[in-house]
Amino acid sequence: MNAALFLIIGIVVLVIGYIFYGGWLAKKWGIDNSRVTPAHELEDGKDYCPAKAPVLMGHHFSSIAGAGPINGPIQAAVFGWVPVMLWVLIGGIFFGGVHDFGALFASIRHKGQSIGEVIGDAIGPKAKKLFIIFSYLTLILVVAAFASIVANTFKATYTADGAVDVAASSANASTAIISIMFILMAIVFGFFVYRRNAPLGVATVIGVIGIAACMYIGLNWHPIYLSYTVWMIIVGLYIGVASVTPVWILLQPRDYLSSFLLYGMIILAVVGILGCHPVVDMPAFTGFKDTLAPSGTSLGYMFPALFVTIACGAVSGFHSLVGSGTTAKQLDQEKDAKPIAYGGMLIECALALISVCAVGYIWAKYSSGETVTPTVVFATGLASMFSEVFGSGCYNAVYSMLILAVSAFCLTSVDTATRLARYMFQELFTPQGQDVKDLTGWRKVITNPYVATAITVVAGVALGLTGYAKIWALFGAANQLLAALGLLAVCCWLGKIGRNNKMFYFPMFFMLIVTLTSLVFTIKAQVAGIMAGGQGVAWFYIRGIIGVLLVILAIDLVVEGIKALAAQAKQRTAA
Repeated sequence: MNAALFLIIGIVVLVIGYIFYGGWLAKKWGIDNSRVTPAHELEDGKDYCPAKAPVLMGHHFSSIAGAGPINGPIQAAVFGWVPVMLWVLIGGIFFGGVHDFGALFASIRHKGQSIGEVIGDAIGPKAKKLFIIFSYLTLILVVAAFASIVANTFKATYTADGAVDVAASSANASTAIISIMFILMAIVFGFFVYRRNAPLGVATVIGVIGIAACMYIGLNWHPIYLSYTVWMIIVGLYIGVASVTPVWILLQPRDYLSSFLLYGMIILAVVGILGCHPVVDMPAFTGFKDTLAPSGTSLGYMFPALFVTIACGAVSGFHSLVGSGTTAKQLDQEKDAKPIAYGGMLIECALALISVCAVGYIWAKYSSGETVTPTVVFATGLASMFSEVFGSGCYNAVYSMLILAVSAFCLTSVDTATRLARYMFQELFTPQGQDVKDLTGWRKVITNPYVATAITVVAGVALGLTGYAKIWALFGAANQLLAALGLLAVCCWLGKIGRNNKMFYFPMFFMLIVTLTSLVFTIKAQVAGIMAGGQGVAWFYIRGIIGVLLVILAIDLVVEGIKALAAQAKQRTAA
């Protein structure tokens, strides 16, 4: 398959899906631009703060992107490019886009509150509690994992005698100093745009130039060499401050400027792919079971592995938490929901297709197990294509920019996840129908933003320093279960208000089947590990117990949701 043709076909399909299916959804759900959004109605200058559409798109896209649309498609490429392409396109247009758009729309109609509140309204308080607990624990795992990824991209490498290996650590030190300068520049950007009313266009041009300057300085001057543990603590302190700081100071400007790194990465990739237009030797279809296992561990059967491995590039439960957690509190007008949520999802799909082109270009190295780390595969493949067009001298610069962009989005995702977890924690201890501001006693103390944030950060960093990797294997199923429950929540709510919700039925039940099948396979593997005994058997018990609990949670919430849908149908029949 020619990589350029592969990418062009994919992007054309995504554009058609956005125009026609996205437009149809907006019409059926009743997007009404005359309605006042929560960002204006509840504006507090801290969490509720209206943002210009391009700025909010930057925040939303930077938060949901992370490494997901890169890692998933590259790992799932073991099944061939046809299954990956079909799932990315069909999943993005009919599953992920519906999920993200629906979650954001439902949230802005619930005063910018989370999907947990939507579930409480449409299904009941019991379902709300279960969903929020599950979401909060999932976000703790996200905080641990992404903080660890960031710390690993910053950390120094040491020699046998304990001294810093400057040569081996210089790339990480560059990434660290560029990230620090970037954060400081974002604060300045936010001050001038939001407090001095600087024109966004002019500020953006200066900001992009500033990004280039930060990169140039960081690549040539990087004096900070610290260990993984120290960086984890620093990242913890940063996300703690960032998640309680008013969004206009850091979150909005940093994520907006970060998005230009991603846009730049996508442009470089497209130029490289179209300019090089290689015929990749990656098979169209390799079979229904992963027999290649380039990383040493087989993904198993294509169902459910394909649909769990490719999450952010097709449908991801984390997106509903972002859309209903931070994005909904900053949406300026209802009409912005479609380009930001539905459009943001489809841009991720395009990034997933680019990732397939990257792994296809170096397929021999990937399938043989020579180069298997997804971010390295991504950067190597695209930088190689780009250098084929513009000469080998640009390889290192393009490679470094791609790695930096991935690191920047992981940092964005981790502090967004921390803020989301704080919201979830506060909602968990706020009784139905009450506001966190009206609480008294111990509830008032524990829902204090600083207390809730401190608990979240300590838990996340502690897990990141110990054993998060031992249970990370469950994240894929947990994340897709979140997607299924998000679809269920919006489906029930739309039915309650009398809007068309039929487009949710198939995606919702399909994702539930995928999740439950994946969890059954996981539980079976843990039982086999327990029976085999040996070192680390305790982790088999822990993963097995968590897997069983997730199955019980899914079934319980689905039963509650079906009851709600049945009651709605009965009311419509009676009417």
